[in-house]
Amino acid sequence: MLDLVRSGLHRVITTKAGDSFSPVRVPKNLARRVNTLFGEPLASKSELERRRAGRAKLEELKNAPKTASKKESAGAAPVIVYFEKDRNHRLLGRIEELLGAKSIAFSKLDVAGDEVAKDYVMRTAKCKEDELPIVFVAGTPVGGYNELVEWDVAGKLAKAVRGEA
Repeated sequence: MLDLVRSGLHRVITTKAGDSFSPVRVPKNLARRVNTLFGEPLASKSELERRRAGRAKLEELKNAPKTASKKESAGAAPVIVYFEKDRNHRLLGRIEELLGAKSIAFSKLDVAGDEVAKDYVMRTAKCKEDELPIVFVAGTPVGGYNELVEWDVAGKLAKAVRGEA
């Protein structure tokens, strides 16, 4: 019943009927503004149904059981791979494979065209532009693919990401 009232009032304030007559147009404009101000509680029937379905989906996702991969990565340090769009695709693929094989969640950030970010990466990692992609773990530069493999073999990667010994 409430949905019928909400959709009916929405139809009244959004139709063009009576807009040429000032005593009707002014209150309708005011009603539209108030509706927008309060988050549009007056909406069409299809919009109300869409909102209700969205809320149900959100509740479903909130109540869904957590997967193991999310639990594992919850306490993990952030891993960021800085790369340049048109440079060293093969090394970027190898880095992605290694991190994926170790079940390490990571983010990729393309620094092509972003001189400030590229300068930060090269200055912090003490590398040259040709050495991209570069991996950072919790803000600490690891280096390229070869350095990442060295960290993995030495056990430093697991310790830096998950705190494992």
